[in-house]
Formats: sequence, structure tokens, C-alpha cells
Amino acid sequence: MPTPLERTLIVLPAFNEEESVRKVVLEVFAKLPGVTCLVVNDGSRDATIAEAVCAGALVARLPFNLGVGGAMRVGFRYALDHGFDNVVQVDSDGQHDPAGVVALVAALDSADLVLGARFAGEGDYSVSGPRKWAMVLLSSFLSRTAHTRLTDTTSGFRASGPRAVRLFAEHYPAEYLGDTIESLVIAARAKCVIVQVPVAMRPRAGGVPSHHPIKAAAYLGRACLALVFALMRPPVTLAEITESA
Repeated sequence: MPTPLERTLIVLPAFNEEESVRKVVLEVFAKLPGVTCLVVNDGSRDATIAEAVCAGALVARLPFNLGVGGAMRVGFRYALDHGFDNVVQVDSDGQHDPAGVVALVAALDSADLVLGARFAGEGDYSVSGPRKWAMVLLSSFLSRTAHTRLTDTTSGFRASGPRAVRLFAEHYPAEYLGDTIESLVIAARAKCVIVQVPVAMRPRAGGVPSHHPIKAAAYLGRACLALVFALMRPPVTLAEITESA
């Protein structure tokens, strides 16, 4: 009988991550025996594909940049088509420690979607200014929507079980912040059980960080807009997904 890790697909969305993707893939294989690793090359213009292939990963190639949401939908679709029960998103920049995947997958025994939370007791990751305000506001609202306490609703380190994989293969949002905020709203409205487990984050191993004072100020407004758009969309039920499969 396959182990939980053997039933899990690790998906790495990658956009111009030639500096780090090989190291991340090799670490995934070293720390998570039995998993399959899929790098979704999101329109990179560098050597991301070559680095991922050299490390032994499967590679899906998008002709142009769709963003994390678009890349992850490819991953969910691949998992559904190839018989994987679970999908775990791991950043290709090295910030996520693959060792944390074990706890995420274990929590899928009683949940459909598991968030790796940076502010739940592990590590010393911190944010400030408008970005922190947005995270606090979003966490408060989405905790009520999901009927559980969530402290890090914008974390990309997350695991999806079979029900969530079916849901997200058809309805994972591609818009800015949709892969984090809107996906939680979609899952909560579909009656998925959402929980979080504490994880520690690391500095980027390569690439260019997205944090900038001006971008941080814009983050608050964009995050609120993403939440409004998520609430405007009609809810999707898992029964509808099952009927259309």
C-alpha cells in the first residue's frame, strides 16, 4: 500500500528561479522519500527548466507567465489526472523547508486543506507596516469564514487533500493573491475543513524578493480587493465538482 508521501505530489511553481530550483528539488527528494516532484515552469526566461530537469523533477511548461495561481492549477490538474491524493505547494526559492511537508500531510488525516503558518509558534519570521496590517485583517476575516483560527492566510506553504484537489483542479484562482486569499474562500464555501500547522520560513536561496516599501503599501489595498472579489463569486460545492468529473 502506498505511503502518504507516495500518494503526494509536490508542486513547485517557478518563474526565473534558476539560482535555487535545483537545490530545492534535491532537498525535496532527500527529505521526502517516495514523493513525486513537479516543477511548473511559469514562463521563465532563464535556465529554470534545465536546472529542474537536472535535479530529477518532472517539468510542466507554460508558454508565458500566468502567476502562482495558474501554475498551481496545472499542478492540481496533473495530480487529478495521475492518481495522486494530495498536493503540497512548495516555493522554488528555498523559503519553505521540505521537512515541514510531513506535518502538513499528516494533518490531512482530519482536514482537506492545511496551511503552514509562519506566525503560529515556529521560527522568527516577521512582517511590519501595511503588509502586517493586511495579514492581520485577512486572518481575522478568513478565520470566521473557515470557522477556525488562522494566523497566516497568505502562506503559500500548504497541503491539499483529495477533496480540495478535485475542487482546485477546476476552480483554483489565478488572479493576484487569489492563490492564497480567494482559494481559502472557495475551500471554506465548499465546506472543506481547513486547519493550520506551525512552520518556520527561511531566507530566499535565490531570485529577487517581492518586498518593497511601495509594494508593501499597495499590498493592503490589493489584498482587500482580492477578498471582495472572492466574496462576489458564487460558491462552488464539492457535489458539483463530483457530478462534473
